[in-house]
Amino acid sequence: MCGEHGTHSTDTAAVAGRPRSCGPSSPAEARQAVRDALEGRFQGQDPRGDDDAVGDALLVASELTSNAILHGGGVTDFEVTLVDHAVQVSVSDGSDQVPERKQRVDEQGRMRVGGHGWPIICRLARDIVVSSLRPSGKRITAIVPLALA
Repeated sequence: MCGEHGTHSTDTAAVAGRPRSCGPSSPAEARQAVRDALEGRFQGQDPRGDDDAVGDALLVASELTSNAILHGGGVTDFEVTLVDHAVQVSVSDGSDQVPERKQRVDEQGRMRVGGHGWPIICRLARDIVVSSLRPSGKRITAIVPLALA
Protein backbone atom coordinates (compact mmCIF):
# COMPACT_ATOMS: atom_id res chain seq x y z
CA MET A 1 0.00 0.00 0.00
CA CYS A 2 2.00 3.02 1.20
CA GLY A 3 5.31 1.32 1.89
CA GLU A 4 7.16 3.08 4.69
CA HIS A 5 4.20 5.21 5.78
CA GLY A 6 1.88 4.33 8.66
CA THR A 7 -0.88 2.37 6.94
CA HIS A 8 -3.09 -0.13 8.71
CA SER A 9 -5.87 -2.39 7.52
CA THR A 10 -8.82 -3.38 9.69
CA ASP A 11 -12.17 -5.11 9.29
CA THR A 12 -15.20 -3.05 10.29
CA ALA A 13 -18.87 -3.87 10.09
CA ALA A 14 -20.91 -1.25 8.26
CA VAL A 15 -23.60 0.57 10.21
CA ALA A 16 -27.00 -0.93 9.42
CA GLY A 17 -29.25 1.40 7.49
CA ARG A 18 -26.47 3.79 6.58
CA PRO A 19 -27.24 5.68 3.37
CA ARG A 20 -25.29 4.30 0.43
CA SER A 21 -24.68 7.68 -1.22
CA CYS A 22 -23.70 10.02 1.58
CA GLY A 23 -20.94 12.55 1.20
CA PRO A 24 -19.43 14.83 -1.36
CA SER A 25 -20.15 14.25 -5.01
CA SER A 26 -16.98 16.04 -6.09
CA PRO A 27 -13.47 16.78 -4.82
CA ALA A 28 -14.47 20.46 -4.51
CA GLU A 29 -17.21 19.53 -2.03
CA ALA A 30 -14.70 17.48 -0.02
CA ARG A 31 -12.32 20.44 0.15
CA GLN A 32 -15.17 22.70 1.26
CA ALA A 33 -16.06 20.23 4.05
CA VAL A 34 -12.47 20.49 5.35
CA ARG A 35 -12.61 24.30 5.19
CA ASP A 36 -15.96 24.29 7.04
CA ALA A 37 -14.56 22.02 9.77
CA LEU A 38 -11.56 24.29 10.26
CA GLU A 39 -13.68 27.44 10.38
CA GLY A 40 -16.14 25.83 12.82
CA ARG A 41 -13.40 24.84 15.20
CA PHE A 42 -11.40 28.05 15.12
CA GLN A 43 -14.15 30.67 15.09
CA GLY A 44 -12.75 34.16 15.53
CA GLN A 45 -9.21 32.97 14.85
CA ASP A 46 -7.28 32.37 11.67
CA PRO A 47 -8.34 28.78 10.87
CA ARG A 48 -5.62 28.35 8.30
CA GLY A 49 -2.60 28.45 10.56
CA ASP A 50 0.10 26.98 8.35
CA ASP A 51 -1.16 27.38 4.79
CA ASP A 52 0.96 24.44 3.58
CA ALA A 53 -0.54 22.10 6.20
CA VAL A 54 -4.09 23.19 5.38
CA GLY A 55 -3.31 22.75 1.68
CA ASP A 56 -2.10 19.22 2.45
CA ALA A 57 -5.39 18.42 4.22
CA LEU A 58 -7.41 19.85 1.32
CA LEU A 59 -5.39 17.82 -1.19
CA VAL A 60 -5.74 14.57 0.78
CA ALA A 61 -9.53 15.05 1.06
CA SER A 62 -9.70 15.82 -2.66
CA GLU A 63 -7.62 12.78 -3.67
CA LEU A 64 -9.49 10.37 -1.39
CA THR A 65 -12.78 11.59 -2.82
CA SER A 66 -11.52 11.42 -6.41
CA ASN A 67 -10.30 7.87 -5.88
CA ALA A 68 -13.65 6.81 -4.36
CA ILE A 69 -15.49 8.31 -7.33
CA LEU A 70 -13.14 6.97 -10.03
CA HIS A 71 -12.28 3.55 -8.60
CA GLY A 72 -14.79 2.76 -5.85
CA GLY A 73 -18.17 3.43 -7.44
CA GLY A 74 -18.69 6.72 -5.58
CA VAL A 75 -18.53 8.04 -2.04
CA THR A 76 -20.81 6.14 0.36
CA ASP A 77 -19.76 7.97 3.53
CA PHE A 78 -17.57 10.95 4.35
CA GLU A 79 -16.39 12.49 7.60
CA VAL A 80 -14.00 15.27 8.56
CA THR A 81 -12.89 15.47 12.20
CA LEU A 82 -10.37 17.75 13.85
CA VAL A 83 -8.25 15.79 16.31
CA ASP A 84 -5.65 17.67 18.34
CA HIS A 85 -3.57 19.47 15.70
CA ALA A 86 -4.64 17.30 12.77
CA VAL A 87 -7.43 16.84 10.27
CA GLN A 88 -8.85 13.32 10.05
CA VAL A 89 -10.61 12.59 6.76
CA SER A 90 -12.57 9.35 6.29
CA VAL A 91 -13.97 8.38 2.90
CA SER A 92 -15.93 5.19 2.23
CA ASP A 93 -16.82 3.60 -1.09
CA GLY A 94 -18.35 0.38 -2.37
CA SER A 95 -15.17 -1.29 -3.61
CA ASP A 96 -13.27 -3.95 -1.69
CA GLN A 97 -10.09 -3.23 -3.67
CA VAL A 98 -7.32 -1.79 -1.49
CA PRO A 99 -5.38 1.07 -3.11
CA GLU A 100 -1.90 0.29 -4.35
CA ARG A 101 0.93 2.23 -5.90
CA LYS A 102 1.05 2.01 -9.67
CA GLN A 103 4.27 1.86 -11.62
CA ARG A 104 5.20 5.33 -12.89
CA VAL A 105 5.92 4.00 -16.38
CA ASP A 106 4.05 1.52 -18.55
CA GLU A 107 5.42 -1.55 -20.32
CA GLN A 108 6.81 0.62 -23.14
CA GLY A 109 8.64 2.96 -20.74
CA ARG A 110 6.16 5.83 -21.10
CA MET A 111 4.98 7.88 -18.13
CA ARG A 112 1.52 6.76 -17.02
CA VAL A 113 -1.43 9.10 -16.99
CA GLY A 114 -3.06 9.08 -13.55
CA GLY A 115 -2.14 6.91 -10.62
CA HIS A 116 -0.62 9.76 -8.64
CA GLY A 117 -3.35 10.26 -6.02
CA TRP A 118 -2.49 7.38 -3.68
CA PRO A 119 1.23 8.27 -3.49
CA ILE A 120 0.24 11.87 -2.72
CA ILE A 121 -2.04 10.70 0.09
CA CYS A 122 0.68 8.43 1.46
CA ARG A 123 3.22 11.24 1.43
CA LEU A 124 1.05 13.89 3.10
CA ALA A 125 -0.83 11.85 5.71
CA ARG A 126 0.73 10.98 9.05
CA ASP A 127 -1.33 7.82 9.39
CA ILE A 128 -3.67 5.92 7.05
CA VAL A 129 -6.12 3.20 8.00
CA VAL A 130 -7.94 1.09 5.40
CA SER A 131 -10.96 -0.64 6.92
CA SER A 132 -13.06 -3.31 5.22
CA LEU A 133 -16.79 -2.70 5.49
CA ARG A 134 -19.50 -5.33 5.54
CA PRO A 135 -21.12 -6.52 3.43
CA SER A 136 -18.74 -4.82 1.00
CA GLY A 137 -16.65 -1.73 0.52
CA LYS A 138 -13.93 0.03 2.44
CA ARG A 139 -13.25 3.14 4.47
CA ILE A 140 -9.94 4.98 4.18
CA THR A 141 -9.06 7.28 7.06
CA ALA A 142 -6.11 9.63 6.70
CA ILE A 143 -4.73 11.92 9.40
CA VAL A 144 -3.02 15.06 8.15
CA PRO A 145 -1.08 17.11 10.72
CA LEU A 146 -1.71 20.84 11.03
CA ALA A 147 0.71 23.41 12.36
CA LEU A 148 -1.86 25.62 14.06
CA ALA A 149 -0.72 28.07 16.69
